[in-house]
Amino acid sequence: LTAGDGPWPERHLNAQYVGDVRELPPTLLRGMDAVVHLAAVSNDPIGSRFEKVTDQVNRLASVRLARLAAEAGVAHFVFASSCSVYGAAEGEARKESDPLGPLTAYARSKVMTEGALAQIDSGGMAITCLRFATACGMSDRLRLDLVLNDFVAAALTSGAITVLSDGTPWRPLVDVRDMARAIEWAIARSPEHGGRVLTVNVGSSERNHSVRELAEAVMAELPGTSLSVNTAAPRDARSYRVDFSLFARLAPRHQPQFALRDSISSLIDGVRAAGIQDREFRDSTRMIRLHTLAALIESGRLNHDLRWVA
Repeated sequence: LTAGDGPWPERHLNAQYVGDVRELPPTLLRGMDAVVHLAAVSNDPIGSRFEKVTDQVNRLASVRLARLAAEAGVAHFVFASSCSVYGAAEGEARKESDPLGPLTAYARSKVMTEGALAQIDSGGMAITCLRFATACGMSDRLRLDLVLNDFVAAALTSGAITVLSDGTPWRPLVDVRDMARAIEWAIARSPEHGGRVLTVNVGSSERNHSVRELAEAVMAELPGTSLSVNTAAPRDARSYRVDFSLFARLAPRHQPQFALRDSISSLIDGVRAAGIQDREFRDSTRMIRLHTLAALIESGRLNHDLRWVA
């Protein structure tokens, strides 16, 4: 989904190569100072439906890319990981050294990739695995399959928020603008600060929220919104609070700047500006990537390995 009718955000790029990350040519890495690896089959529903492809793209292609980058003399490799690796984690906020409990194909792919990256012969290349909190906020490529973004879109299009769980699961959040700040830090950090291979939680302790708290925060900014919580829902095991103190120590000048209310405000303005009014946006092939992929497969344009059909 491109927010609004303006030019695509890719217009800002100096050069663009369109292809499959599983088949990225090594020549593209020549002369590069840093690789920021964001490509992935993302989120739990897509990972569940395309589990084999999730492993191919999220793990195998990621490790291959890191090896190619090291061979090309790239100085910094930044991997977008996820706090979802903690899975079911009751009790204290989780630190990087705590046991992991991935519950989904997506989360497992991140755990396995982190482990593989720590074992490769990277030469002098610094590797930084950024375990991002759940993304939120407005961007040119708007995602509505993220919890806060979904709540804001639902409130604006229907005046109601429906929480499918009982509202108690914990989620740490980070605004997309603060994710960019963390990436900026990672592509320039010295291996002396964190080591040659570093895995770090990215977010802020103030933005650990229960799902119900997120819904209520949206309601506070959009008075009149109703809330329905499925108190009879089975317990959602995907619940975790995260400790971000290591990131605070290592990157004091790149700490998150946007509070929950800031993210909600940017989403309200952005969704309105984009003219999104469909009450059934969760079923839309334009706005939800799982439905987009399903439609492309049904039309014969994609195969089940998520490769374009010639």
